[in-house]
Amino acid sequence: MFSIPNFRRHSPGRASSDGTPRRRSAIVSCCCALLLAAGCNATQLADFRPQQPLLPSVEINPDLVGPFRPSNDRWWEPDQAVLAYAEFDDDLVTVRNVRNCVYYATDDYIVLHHDKTYDLRELDSLDFIMVPFREAPMLGHTMISFGFGGRDYLCVSVEIRKEQGEQFGAVQGFFNQYELMYVVGDERDLIKLRTNYREDEVYVYPVRTSPERIRELFVDVMQRVNKLALQPEFYNTLTNNCTTNIRNHINRLIPDRVPYDYRVLLSGYSDRLAYDLGLLDTQSSFEQTKRKAKVNYQAYLYRNSPDFSVRIRQ
Repeated sequence: MFSIPNFRRHSPGRASSDGTPRRRSAIVSCCCALLLAAGCNATQLADFRPQQPLLPSVEINPDLVGPFRPSNDRWWEPDQAVLAYAEFDDDLVTVRNVRNCVYYATDDYIVLHHDKTYDLRELDSLDFIMVPFREAPMLGHTMISFGFGGRDYLCVSVEIRKEQGEQFGAVQGFFNQYELMYVVGDERDLIKLRTNYREDEVYVYPVRTSPERIRELFVDVMQRVNKLALQPEFYNTLTNNCTTNIRNHINRLIPDRVPYDYRVLLSGYSDRLAYDLGLLDTQSSFEQTKRKAKVNYQAYLYRNSPDFSVRIRQ
């Protein structure tokens, strides 16, 4: 089953739909200022015992509390406005809202989604994808991709869910400033965006495991996709990010298979961790394995090929 339910062009400079600026940072700043003010006057109030309450009883405005709770109801960037979810029917899994944007530039694109049904009996490969940050190569973004019969590939990228005009900041990520999102998409979107438009280095490593384990992992990932569609969570730079979520999925299937190594946090080294743990091909040296895994040249060469995912693995 294959359909395209929506079609939307996004260009840079577009204002948010309601014109309302993001309020979390402002509210946090105001609260900190009030707490500091109270702290400065604490010694003066220590012996003061008023007969009447200093402040009247008030109801808290839910609009003020709301920004501190994760939500799926905000003005999102167009490419992250739609959440994926999966429907299970024995060996068939229909994934709704698979993203497959068409890019003209990093911030100029047409938003496309489709639904597709996958047969778990054809699920036979798993790839670990690592994208180091150019400014800080010890850090990076990680993804996983599931292969069905050597033809279809479904990529999963755990990201912050950006509100319109919002940018990622690692420090802000410690303080519940971003929701978490599982972007489920075609590799012509999630990989080609990074290789051909952001011009990042992208490494695609085949994972050494059995089809049974791959199937268990796919089901576990899709169950989390469904959970987040109903129960949003905050992203956390340290504890709830792209690499920690992949680690959690693996460890739910095989307890402690991936220890909490420093390379989970410094995810630019996460591919070396996977190699050292025997999750990747170890017949060659790590350096040789990494050179073979880089797909930038193939991604550019076959950028318009309908079998993009097959070609970049050749």
